[in-house]
Amino acid sequence: MLPPAAIIVLNQNSVALGRQIASALPSATVYGLLKRTTGVDRGFDNFGDTLRELFASGTPIVGVCAAGILIRSLAPIISDKRQEPPVLAVAEDGSAVVPLLGGLQGVNDMARLIAAVLKVPPAITTTGDIRFRTALLAPPKGYYLANPETAKGFISDLLAGAKVKLEGNALLNLNWLVNSKLPFDANGDLEIRVTEYKTDYAPDCLVYHPATLAIGTSVSDVHDIEDAVVLVKELLLNAGLSEKSVAGVFALNKDAAQPAINQIARVLDVPLRLLELESIQGVQGKDIESQAKMAELLALTATGSSGKLLTQVSNDSIEISIALSSSIIDADTIGKYRGKLFIVGTGPGASGWMSPEVKRILNEATDLVGYSFYLDLAGALRPGQRRHDSDNREELARAKMALDLAAEGRNVAVVSSGDPGIYAMAAAIFEVLESNAVPEWQHVQVQVAPGISALQAAAAKIGAPIGHDFCVISLSDILKPWSIIESRIIAAASSDMVIAFYNPASKQRTWQLASARDILLKYRLPETPVVLARNLGRVGESILVRSLGDLSVSEVDMRTLVLVGSSKTRVVKHSEGVWVYTPREYIED
Repeated sequence: MLPPAAIIVLNQNSVALGRQIASALPSATVYGLLKRTTGVDRGFDNFGDTLRELFASGTPIVGVCAAGILIRSLAPIISDKRQEPPVLAVAEDGSAVVPLLGGLQGVNDMARLIAAVLKVPPAITTTGDIRFRTALLAPPKGYYLANPETAKGFISDLLAGAKVKLEGNALLNLNWLVNSKLPFDANGDLEIRVTEYKTDYAPDCLVYHPATLAIGTSVSDVHDIEDAVVLVKELLLNAGLSEKSVAGVFALNKDAAQPAINQIARVLDVPLRLLELESIQGVQGKDIESQAKMAELLALTATGSSGKLLTQVSNDSIEISIALSSSIIDADTIGKYRGKLFIVGTGPGASGWMSPEVKRILNEATDLVGYSFYLDLAGALRPGQRRHDSDNREELARAKMALDLAAEGRNVAVVSSGDPGIYAMAAAIFEVLESNAVPEWQHVQVQVAPGISALQAAAAKIGAPIGHDFCVISLSDILKPWSIIESRIIAAASSDMVIAFYNPASKQRTWQLASARDILLKYRLPETPVVLARNLGRVGESILVRSLGDLSVSEVDMRTLVLVGSSKTRVVKHSEGVWVYTPREYIED
């Protein structure tokens, strides 16, 4: 399934058109060039880099710009037409919609949707699509083209006048084929076959596998995850069924975190959907004696009232049933997803410092949770996203809120600045998980996505002050006593490591940095370089170099990172100021 589309606009005049296009594409995100656009969902600095990043991630792209600039920007990474996402160009005045790439991923259908909103004809140039009014290479959702390598010759034969017969599952609604202008003939030399079963592929036959199979699973305990995957694959193989007709894996919500079930869905590349006991067809008023029966009921619930059990297998630890539906199964409408909780770091603040992984997570999240200032750094919400602000001092309450949202089956991103594992929300999430025995939270999938830390950003801005051993100490005594902080400063100072001080001072808390400076002066010379990095990557950024003896608390606040050099740290003058670095080799005096 393709991610939501990215609509790229390069100037303010195109923002309104971008919004109009977005209305035709569910959950689309409008990207705007920074310094030239406002009121967009995401900002970007570099057009080419952003375009290639989106393309590589499989994101459909709609560029409100000339077709040439899109092609030239993507040309270096265009390689496999079977994998490339849709790419379209839309004229800045909305007069033309031109599909460029992604014929196998539905680019022509996207073009028609956009063109309908803009009230212009789409500039579709695919001959087969124009003549037959259907895209055989890009079937609708729920159908998988099993042999795309055959399609080119197949379509050429159709264009040359060959007739085609339609074979397969007569119960399915095949209007996307029947209502086309394909030259159907019961005695045709070509064949379109729609089937859940594995079949031989021939040059004169296109095979489509419909998403009509549901896999119900129930487990007690599986020690060998791969054995569970092998069991499913053998069950499909022995029944002659195609893996590409599997619409989803269905399980009880209580089994959401079972590794075997998750691995089955992952290997088959289908959604895992979770159901509560009371929502399962046939459970009400019955005592389910075996897990095998539960797996069967799960599969039949997913296939609906006309579903039919095809095959099943069970052993001491896992039960698997496969049922067939008479219509396409939309797994998204059955049960719920396993909740996901991503703990992400946006970096110090500049959008260019945000990792591609974090950008993808933020774009795909249904809910963003965090301190208001950090959520602002994450950018504007895309359509359908929800934002949950909290006070910066309410980390544990924020963690509980995020876990509750994820337990509902939502895709939640907890947003920190810098790196979420350094004095940030990652530790708070795991602390809450450990200290609260909430069963629903145990089913949530948790992942930490790193970000560039303030320490790394500060060091990069000024040179290489952490080029040798260093340590990090927080001067906040809210969560630990000053006596512990003091002992760590002494230990770091006596070891002659570079020291990075986080949370160095606030309006109510200033004496700690002064005390730390006084301790350090007992071990280091007053000339020791100190870097004060404030508002990194944000408006008002400043990088100051001071000496330890001249360090003034008045120049420091909570948005400042303080880097204190070792005895080996050097200050080097250059044409634009100074560099600070610590040599890689440490030689004792």
